[in-house]
Amino acid sequence: MFIKIDFSSDVPIYTQLRQQIIEGIAAGILKEGESLPSVRQMAEDIGINLHTVNKAYAILRDDNFILMDRRIGAVINSKQNMELNDYESKFEEDIKPIIAEAYCRGMKEEEIIKKIKEIYIKFAEA
Repeated sequence: MFIKIDFSSDVPIYTQLRQQIIEGIAAGILKEGESLPSVRQMAEDIGINLHTVNKAYAILRDDNFILMDRRIGAVINSKQNMELNDYESKFEEDIKPIIAEAYCRGMKEEEIIKKIKEIYIKFAEA
């Protein structure tokens, strides 16, 4: 699997795992209906605690990115089921400090917009 954890990062491991699975879905690496490794297997593969994987999977389930089934485990949900009507406010809340930091560090509006567009296109083309 493509998961790479930075153990020296300030970002919690479960957050890194969640973000990388979402990026995998967006990039088309993980497709609708595809099974993720079991909690135990993922923990073993990455070398982390199984409770950390369980937390990441639970958040992904709560956010509609994956479905959990006792018989088949964690499965990538359909993109239609991932859509949330109230996501726009969460998006703004999440991106606001990133844009604020970029602004404080001297990035110009055009540079920020260009970078966002490049990332969006990368996922749209996947």
